[in-house]
Amino acid sequence: MRDVMRFLAAVLALLSSLSLTACGADPAPRAPLVLAAASTQEAMTEAADTWAAKGHLKPTLSFAGSGALARQIATGAPADLFVSADTRWMDWLDQNVSLRDGTRDILASNSLVLIAPKDSDAAFPEAGGWADAIGEGRLALADPVAVPAGRYGKAALISIGAWGEVKDHIAQTADVRAALALVSRGDAPLGVVYGSDAIADQDVKIVGLFPEESHAPITYPIAIPERSQTAGAEEFREFLLSAEGRSIFEKYGFGPPPMADETGEEEPEA
Repeated sequence: MRDVMRFLAAVLALLSSLSLTACGADPAPRAPLVLAAASTQEAMTEAADTWAAKGHLKPTLSFAGSGALARQIATGAPADLFVSADTRWMDWLDQNVSLRDGTRDILASNSLVLIAPKDSDAAFPEAGGWADAIGEGRLALADPVAVPAGRYGKAALISIGAWGEVKDHIAQTADVRAALALVSRGDAPLGVVYGSDAIADQDVKIVGLFPEESHAPITYPIAIPERSQTAGAEEFREFLLSAEGRSIFEKYGFGPPPMADETGEEEPEA
């Protein structure tokens, strides 16, 4: 009995020692969590795969509308990198959470296009012809209040004089990819999305490009939230901003960052 008690005491001591060792061990490194605008999905996924192929931890990616992501970060989401589809949400986040000094930059730019299902014979409507072009359907457009693509789209439609015709015939979506999906499935005859979105879906076609002067320049700011403590976030950010990283985005229809004096976000009033 005494030998059994000694054996049990030795086992308990060993387990206690192992537990203390485990508690004192360095935690396993965590992959950076990247919250990125829905329109960057394909490009960001390839960039993360390319980064991982170089021997780094593969970043964890989460996509949604820029406003939804900014609010998630502001309410505690442990994001290590944020990529927005406009400067307004990045500015808002900086005011509410704070961004790490020196990490904010412009990753890419984009264009704004009108799309239709691939088999449609639709053309870019002339002034006064938007109601006929939409017919009994609706114009797919991301939320023009909270989603950058929707704000750019509304501004462009106001600029060309079409907003009055379409404002009561909008199929409003939570993000630009949802607007793309409505047109891709044939549930909407026309939609306003980014040029990169149209390239990403073979079931839609571009029927027209909105003039650059009809909306603010479409830019993708990138930054690290101040509270991020994850090693590797800064390195992945630098990779995205490198020539190799930007070439991946160009492959998916994004453009280079605009000149510094072309990044204003003003838009016409309704």
